Amino acid sequence: MAEKKKIAIIGSGNWGSAIARIVGANVRTMSMMDEEVKLWVFEEILPDGRKLTEVINTEHENVKYLKGYSLPHNVVAVPDILESAKDADYLVFVLPHQFLRSSCQPLRGKLKQGAVGISLIKGFDLKPEGGIQLISELINSLLGIDVCCLMGANLAHEVAAEKFCETTIGVHTDEQSLIFKDLFQTDFFRVTTVRDAKTVEVCGALKNIVACGAGFVDGLGYGDNTKAAVIRLGLMEMIKFAEYFYAGAKFSTFFESCGIADLVTTCYGGRNRRVSEAVVKSGKSIKQLEAEMLDGQRLQGPETAHEVNALLKAEGLEARFPLFTAIHRICVQEISPSEMIECIRMHPEHLAFDRRRVSIERDVVNQYASCL
Repeated sequence: MAEKKKIAIIGSGNWGSAIARIVGANVRTMSMMDEEVKLWVFEEILPDGRKLTEVINTEHENVKYLKGYSLPHNVVAVPDILESAKDADYLVFVLPHQFLRSSCQPLRGKLKQGAVGISLIKGFDLKPEGGIQLISELINSLLGIDVCCLMGANLAHEVAAEKFCETTIGVHTDEQSLIFKDLFQTDFFRVTTVRDAKTVEVCGALKNIVACGAGFVDGLGYGDNTKAAVIRLGLMEMIKFAEYFYAGAKFSTFFESCGIADLVTTCYGGRNRRVSEAVVKSGKSIKQLEAEMLDGQRLQGPETAHEVNALLKAEGLEARFPLFTAIHRICVQEISPSEMIECIRMHPEHLAFDRRRVSIERDVVNQYASCL
């Protein structure tokens, strides 16, 4: 009998816990998978003096980050990251990208031969030598494993509540497509896989910048028309960024859940929009509001805006991405939120992408035409 495959989830915030609910239930129906799902938990002492891992393993609920939603009993919280990843064939990375490098250090050279990762982390990483890299590229450089990605319009609490949504998984092989679809798809969590992993991941990172812009608009009280303009211009800059820095990006990928769907969802919900709105209304800094509103979690939008701006500045491209640039400058308090509209009023949209080179592939047209 073939040895059963093992899976580990690295990270246990609200999104990690929501995904653990899905994976924990799905592995029970997969004959090739070991039923135990190890969940790495950064150990915390709760106000009542108990350890978070102990509470998860006895009450089967992440009472700090996903209160009110039970975890399958086969999901086991482990405070030691080495122990959680031991002998794992598949590793799901879902933790704030600011902590990824330090968290992965203990795993270097210790993973099972042939292990495959999948990143649910939205953002970029600033390379020490300059420039930025995708989170999947960082994981690969640290751990030497192949890494796919999962991105989509997936607010954690709605996924935990089993409200229907879609997601996109960017893969490199057909085998990865099959296994990850089985691991993540449910009746309420619809999975589409594409062989365009870099574009999927770029979408997941950049949409958080645009969401900050949408939050500033809400805080200023400019209304839905202005927000729609910010979303449209944000999508154009996302397309141009992928087109410029990631050769071979498929235009069709922007019509998957990782693209336009995630962008719209994040601009109307999610913590990046919510905190950015509060920045305008309260006059407080992003750092202050993170501490007050997020219960230990971190915003991804401002950090990603900083990383992207470092690249654009180095390449002399800030003027070609005026929305991304304005949002970064607001986040670091170089300009006030009220100046954002002036920064993008004369947006050079003819530079956003070359319409002569944009076409939706025939298979995508057929895919959606079949639904009509």
